[in-house]
Amino acid sequence: MARVKRSVHARKKRRKVLEQAKGYWGLKSTNYKYAKEQVERSLSYAYRDRKVKKREFRKLWIMRINAGARANGLSYNQFISGLKAAEIELDRKVLADLAATDPAKFGELVAQAKTALAQ
Repeated sequence: MARVKRSVHARKKRRKVLEQAKGYWGLKSTNYKYAKEQVERSLSYAYRDRKVKKREFRKLWIMRINAGARANGLSYNQFISGLKAAEIELDRKVLADLAATDPAKFGELVAQAKTALAQ
């Protein structure tokens, strides 16, 4: 069987890791051994935190909606129930944006939710 020389492939693999490690502090950006460890760790953090980011934004949106709803005399839970009863299908991202940027429109939605809950 023919002998395989790995020099080109090995160098390419190391260069890729070192490029990913650009900007890290100390030996983590220049030494392959440490760079590889840090890049693996960083990629696992990135994967984990893409999921965490979704959770964090949902929590933020719920807090904003709750603050807007309570300013208009409803709790978050009652407000969401009222919207479902009124068949208004807006997601939390849009509702949070309305609560933060356009309180008058959000107040109209709260009024519609209140009337739907009363029926």
